[in-house]
Amino acid sequence: MHCLRFLSFLAVLWGLAGCSPTLNWREVRVEPTALTALLPCKPDVGSRTVPFAGRPTELHMVGCDAGGATFAIAFAAIGDADNPRDVLALWKSATLANMRAAGALDRPFAVPGADTAVPPWRSSASGQRAGGQAVQSEAVYFARGGQVFQAVIYADRMTADSSETFFSSLRFP
Repeated sequence: MHCLRFLSFLAVLWGLAGCSPTLNWREVRVEPTALTALLPCKPDVGSRTVPFAGRPTELHMVGCDAGGATFAIAFAAIGDADNPRDVLALWKSATLANMRAAGALDRPFAVPGADTAVPPWRSSASGQRAGGQAVQSEAVYFARGGQVFQAVIYADRMTADSSETFFSSLRFP
């Protein structure tokens, strides 16, 4: 009798575990900026100094892995010294080179509150991970007030639902 109860209890727990969502969307603010976005998991936060726009620059990142994909938002303060459009173009080129992508499909994209002088765009590409496995990426590049941003998803196979949820949530108040 106890064994049947225990097995029933395990079956219920297993069923509940099957109901837990793979993508648990939550709104996050990308501190210290005013940008908000939805991420499908609890984000990790970090920063490091990288050569950016010809000089060492602090690159900040917020991101997580869920459902077989990496979701990340990165930003850097470039001030008034550099043209944000040029910096974003170089950032995109470096991203494509890093994933050994032959090219990208770019299209306009709207990020509410982003600088309109540097129109945001969405870029899709296919390439390889460091270990040689195939990877797809979708990225949005935009600027606001002396800061440049990249919101990106890397996945073995991109899904329209998760990419639309992520990218459409990007906004400034």
